[in-house]
Amino acid sequence: MAQRKSGWAAYPLLTPTWMVLGAFFLAPLLLMLLVSFALRGTYGGTAPILSLAEHLRSGAAFTNYLRSIEPVFLQIAWRSLWMALVTTLLCLAVSFPIAYYIALWAPKRWKNLLLGLVAIPFWTSFLIRTYAWMFILRREGLLNFLLDWSGFQHQPLDLLYTQTAVLIGLVYGELPFMILPLYASLEKLDRSLLEAASDLGAGRIASFFRVTVPLTQPGMIAGIILVFIPSLGQFIVSDLLGGARSMLLGNLIQNQYTAARNKPFGSAIAFELTAAVLLLLAAYALYARRKGVEEDLL
Repeated sequence: MAQRKSGWAAYPLLTPTWMVLGAFFLAPLLLMLLVSFALRGTYGGTAPILSLAEHLRSGAAFTNYLRSIEPVFLQIAWRSLWMALVTTLLCLAVSFPIAYYIALWAPKRWKNLLLGLVAIPFWTSFLIRTYAWMFILRREGLLNFLLDWSGFQHQPLDLLYTQTAVLIGLVYGELPFMILPLYASLEKLDRSLLEAASDLGAGRIASFFRVTVPLTQPGMIAGIILVFIPSLGQFIVSDLLGGARSMLLGNLIQNQYTAARNKPFGSAIAFELTAAVLLLLAAYALYARRKGVEEDLL
């Protein structure tokens, strides 16, 4: 009873948190859901609904969701999904050696400097950094100049406005979000476990995959979530570096709200994307809870 009373006493302290979440997350999400069941007005906005019962009975309320599964939009969704997956894998492959070196091999006097270099991109606007990549990747840009100066390539490469440029921009933008969680996990790694694995006859590769990787799994999962979810809804990088040929879901939603002025259809796609992300987070939470229960039983 005492524990139950103390638990109820904590609820008033959570009231400000629930108010903030309700005002800035739940309320906009509910508004977006309601708008997604409407139809586009003649001059943009939403068309007035004269009869809610007739609107639901005729199936007009689900027009935007039925339109979102047309082949052209499914192709955009598939492109967004695989580019987010590739971005996440590339960030993981690049970040793990960097985080491993900073956490386990770098001298202590250099750790703060190296971590500062990882965080330096946050000091500049992401939009400005994306514009900088446009100057680097264009035909007359820095990369083609260096390739021509070094003799590796005499004809300029068409890198800008391609999916390769989009991947470069996504990996560059999301890289710190993978390095920092991995560093946090690796920095807490007990090195005596690596020494014990070596004493038992395990080589460096075996120790890495059987000791280091399992113990840093929380940091890996956190980094994957922090990279995959923003990459799935990214629109600045694909708009500036990819052009119209590399449209992602984020660009599609933006265009519906700005150029097409079709807020109901844009809201439907945005809600579907939000629901997919929430389902992924719920699946991970369920997996983590089950894994925790299994570890407690063991």
